[in-house]
Amino acid sequence: MPKTLYRILFILTLTCYTQLSWAKDNAVILLYHHVSEQTPAVTSVSPEVFREHLAYLAKHHKVLPLKTIIDAISHHQPLPDKAVAITFDDGYDNIFAKAHPLLKEFGFPYTVFINPPLIDSVSYQLSWQQVKTMASEGASFANHGNYHDHLLAKHASESDQQWLKRVLTDVEQAEDTLKQQLGYSLKYFAYPYGEFNLSLKNALRERGYVGFAQISGAVASYSDLGALPRYPAAGIYSSLSSLSTKLSTLAMPVSEVSPQDPILSLPTTQFDFEFSVDTADLNVRQIACFVADKPVNVTIQNNRVSIPFLAASRAGRQRINCTSPSIEDKGRYYWFSQPWFIPTADGKWLD
Repeated sequence: MPKTLYRILFILTLTCYTQLSWAKDNAVILLYHHVSEQTPAVTSVSPEVFREHLAYLAKHHKVLPLKTIIDAISHHQPLPDKAVAITFDDGYDNIFAKAHPLLKEFGFPYTVFINPPLIDSVSYQLSWQQVKTMASEGASFANHGNYHDHLLAKHASESDQQWLKRVLTDVEQAEDTLKQQLGYSLKYFAYPYGEFNLSLKNALRERGYVGFAQISGAVASYSDLGALPRYPAAGIYSSLSSLSTKLSTLAMPVSEVSPQDPILSLPTTQFDFEFSVDTADLNVRQIACFVADKPVNVTIQNNRVSIPFLAASRAGRQRINCTSPSIEDKGRYYWFSQPWFIPTADGKWLD
């Protein structure tokens, strides 16, 4: 074989090997609710800003169906660099009126998590005809429960086992309706209000469901398929100046999270939240963590990270966000978020 040809083949082989060895299965999932200027600002993005988001994605990212991303990370398959999925929660009619035409224009697939009994029944919700039109033009639909309830709320005198059975029945009924109406069952479940506990998450996984939360971060094959993070992209999070950075984040490779159950009760006491991290592409000493956007002290021993979580004084939802720069991909950050859900002293869950 001529030396020149041999050298070319060697370079091609080395290039393919290098690309394969650094192939990533990371992706980002975006979360929207309303595309409208007449709906609550905290969960809304205007059609003009939504178009800006889509134009940015078209230029800098690869928008894929949510199923493509979930299948890839479930089977440890590579994804295109900076892959993104677009999702909506709650099935509002402005998704059909304002978002769908823009998504169709850009040729982007997307997924809407809906409450089937509300479709065709509530004035501000989609109709089944709209759902089926959207489904024929690039949208997919998944499970958000029968009704947009606080799933963690128990009925009077209800045991933990009775509560879990009731909630799982609700999820399964909604999934059956989706299959009847659309002809398929993705078995994707988005937790209303993003709320879940360990027993619900584990029970859904045992039944083959993938769970979607409302915490920040990218997803990868090592992510928790019972509570995948999604970046909110509306309200105060809609600015492209910050959203563009999040769109390029990587899923932090964490394990051995403790405590695993995100439920706290009032009055809470201070405890340490801990996790281990794979340091192949990050310097554990550069991990920075935040609670309510305020930096908190981080203690590191080998690859074990410990964060003091101060006592919470009121009910609601809180989270710890941790980031660290990538060594290989300059300018990109790993991101990990842990939620905490705190009911009132009398067991109520706040919207």
